[in-house]
Amino acid sequence: MTKEHSYLYYEGKRQVASSSNHFDNINPATGKMMHTVQSASRDDVEAAVQSAKSGFQIWSAMAPTERGRILRKAAELLRVKNEEIARIEVEDTGKPLSEAIAVDAHSGADALEYFGGIAASLHGEHYDLGGSFAYTRREPLGICAGIGAWNYPVQIACWKSAPALACGNAMIFKPAELTPRSAVLLAEVFTEAGLPDGVFNVVQGEAEVGQMLTGHPDIRKVSLTGEVGTGKKVMADAATSLKHVTLELGGKSPLIIFEDADIDEAVNGAMMANFYTQGEICSNGTRVYVAESIKSEFLKKLVAKTEKLKLGNPMKMDTQVGALISKEHMNKVLGYIEKGRAEARLILGGERCEAIAECQDGYFVTPAIFEAKDDSASIAQDEIFGAVMTVLSFESEEEVVQRANDTVYGLAAGVFTRDLARAHRVINQLEAGMCWINNYNVTPVEIPFGPYKQSGIGKENGLAALDAYSQLKTVYVEMDKIDSPY
Repeated sequence: MTKEHSYLYYEGKRQVASSSNHFDNINPATGKMMHTVQSASRDDVEAAVQSAKSGFQIWSAMAPTERGRILRKAAELLRVKNEEIARIEVEDTGKPLSEAIAVDAHSGADALEYFGGIAASLHGEHYDLGGSFAYTRREPLGICAGIGAWNYPVQIACWKSAPALACGNAMIFKPAELTPRSAVLLAEVFTEAGLPDGVFNVVQGEAEVGQMLTGHPDIRKVSLTGEVGTGKKVMADAATSLKHVTLELGGKSPLIIFEDADIDEAVNGAMMANFYTQGEICSNGTRVYVAESIKSEFLKKLVAKTEKLKLGNPMKMDTQVGALISKEHMNKVLGYIEKGRAEARLILGGERCEAIAECQDGYFVTPAIFEAKDDSASIAQDEIFGAVMTVLSFESEEEVVQRANDTVYGLAAGVFTRDLARAHRVINQLEAGMCWINNYNVTPVEIPFGPYKQSGIGKENGLAALDAYSQLKTVYVEMDKIDSPY
């Protein structure tokens, strides 16, 4: 196996897996295999754990200022490699190159820079107790496992590793098997930046490799981005050793557009909430509730703008809609569109496109807009994870809040209105962990991102992420004689 096909990384270098199991790395835009990737065996996972143990001993003992310096250097290197990584992300995910260049590695670098800047300021607190005192220390957990998703591979790897490493932990990261490559490039960036060997490690594989991590007794924390069903299994596995858990799972988020909203802005927001990255974003606002009095005008403008979207070869910079991640996923999305035809009115799109030059066998589906009479349709209930928008009308604020919250999910929500008093009033009632007013899907690293309800547990990014990757030790110091009753 050549170096470029070695996708495990531990002890500070690429490693060839000892397993005979492998999976194919398919380009979604062409349907053709690019690489064969070896899965990690149990021995490989154990080697990565031992590597992480060694790295943790060095990294956790380093001065926080030095840890921060290395993370900030890694951010610089990641930005230098932005276009190289973006092209790999496009080949693996099918998303447009224009998106990958603007967002993926850059947002990952933002996380490394942000948490690199915070590392030196991590601290505990002092408590004056009169004749004695106490203090707290913020300490690392140890070895953390990160399990990534396929829609934003390098960004998610950075979102998990940046706070983990800033707190002094080591990490073993398992990318999604559909997008295996960029995590290894990130590992090489870390090494080039001066990260000690073993602090960031990569193992490859499908669910069974993830289970090796979630069940390993030496791993103290698991952070997963994935589906709700997968999250429940990870939480159950982690419970056997009471691991710390962060779960960022799926959603069926509401986007509410009131009658006084700027309709052009609302249309832009709805498109950002549904069609970016082919709709393959967990926080997407796929239930678009529009006030009945403006629904006709909203739909007219929405359709006009959506018709102009350019679906095509993701490697071309003018492409706005790329390919879905896999044939299996494309068929799932098309299946929901077929159900939707029977449940609601299909206004636009929803068809497989096979007439793209150089990409005839790719997994392309034109963005779909449905208008549904009520929330009972499966397209308004289930997470589809494709460019499928369902528009529903409402009459009153009270009604739309109740309908928006009538779901097991609680990842995100949005409100468009010029009435900021109403905006805050409605947001305060919505059962969602990430909310936007007059925008959607904007997630700067400075603010916490995370769910309510069955969309998961815990927060990523912002200062809140530090609690997820550290633990407080309380120390009581006696300054006088013990007041003993004996």
